[in-house]
Amino acid sequence: MEIISIAQIILSVLLIVFILFQQKSGGGSAIFGSGGGGVSFKKRGPEKFLFYGTIVLSIIFFSLAIANLII
Repeated sequence: MEIISIAQIILSVLLIVFILFQQKSGGGSAIFGSGGGGVSFKKRGPEKFLFYGTIVLSIIFFSLAIANLII
């Protein structure tokens, strides 16, 4: 049970790092609907790795959280 808690702490730090390193494409103005201009961008290289890494880490994190509740 202690191993799950330590793994959750490590995953939470990694998730924070992955989320903070992702670029904001539209800046703060995109929040209010005036950013982007309808142009779509493809994720390439490190940006794609961070995007998919964030998804994988979050799935593992939530799985460990559920396992921690059950055990």
